[in-house]
Amino acid sequence: MKAPFALGAAASLWALTTVRIIAQSQPVAGDPLPGITPAEFQEFRRGLEDFREIEVAEGGLGPLFNGTGCAVCHNVPAIGGGSPMTELRGGYRDETGKFRTVGGTTLFQMFSLPDHRCQAVIPAEANVVARRAPIPVFGSGLLEAVPDETLLALEDPFDRDRDGISGRAAVVVDKATGVRRVGRFGWKAQIATLLTFSGDAYTNEMGITNDVFPEEPHGGVAAARLRECDRVKDPEDLVDPRTGKRAIDNFEAFMKFLAPPPRGTITDEVRVGEQVFAEVGCTSCHTPVLMTGANPSAALNRKPLALFADLLLHELGTGDGIEQGAAEPDEIRTPALWGLRFRRPLLHDGSAATPAEAIRRHGGEAAGVVERFNRASEPMRRALLAFLDSL
Repeated sequence: MKAPFALGAAASLWALTTVRIIAQSQPVAGDPLPGITPAEFQEFRRGLEDFREIEVAEGGLGPLFNGTGCAVCHNVPAIGGGSPMTELRGGYRDETGKFRTVGGTTLFQMFSLPDHRCQAVIPAEANVVARRAPIPVFGSGLLEAVPDETLLALEDPFDRDRDGISGRAAVVVDKATGVRRVGRFGWKAQIATLLTFSGDAYTNEMGITNDVFPEEPHGGVAAARLRECDRVKDPEDLVDPRTGKRAIDNFEAFMKFLAPPPRGTITDEVRVGEQVFAEVGCTSCHTPVLMTGANPSAALNRKPLALFADLLLHELGTGDGIEQGAAEPDEIRTPALWGLRFRRPLLHDGSAATPAEAIRRHGGEAAGVVERFNRASEPMRRALLAFLDSL
């Protein structure tokens, strides 16, 4: 963990960044939220430093891991974005069709420390195997600030309005607080808060245990063998006496104050495309705007979010077969579409090369939407795709 900025230095950096953002015609991906205070900017910068840090075995990396740092998987088009990398998950359906984990886990890390005694291996009985791409964390503090009540009000699990869409909120117990919350992070909406998100990723993606997730991920490896491979006493993410913060606190702060990606050029065709997007029914799941609630940070307080997502679980025929949190195997969380023009490939597993392909891969609740998209005239479809490419 790096030495913290002095408040005076943080204030100077904040001022310089503010001048740069004001001077440029458009903000860029990776900028902090507009309106944050010098103290919040100090937290953001400290978090960015930890987010960029490359972890090593002596600091707790491994023995099983998917990456050596947060930015390894979150870097396109800037730190905090996505990447073409995927993680591997697996399990099996029993003879009744019920999903079950293999050895109590669904995540099988791709890498291990060099002696390879603890390389994760998916057991032979696994008959469900899936890939998941990293989700950009731009604007995550704003997502966290959306009240649970807002998301609960959007759900329609019994399709009462008979539009074919029956999304539901993923109510989970937040591991960091022990409180029941509406999940909103992850492809299964299995995580409710940024601190839990940070702790989960630090342990499960990098093998660095912490107060929230104190046990090493085992990836199907026997407990005795795992203990032989684990070189650093758990938990490995300790409080830095200089700052009073753990690395997971710094990750949380970076994501909390990281701005959403800016919109691209909005042309007349893009405006038409947004109307087509609504007319074919895409907004039934991709809600154009949500509002944050009351928040002690002015930068997060009662802000409109043009994220184009309801953050609910839906059965769209694009699920990965993995049961997780409150999500059934075939459910997937509606992803935010802001920053879509920077993301390729698409869908949870990166299996769609273009937005048009991703749309046509939708089924289930979205079958009617896809049918209307296919029936639309070629100019209307082009306009809709131009709108998506402006996000």
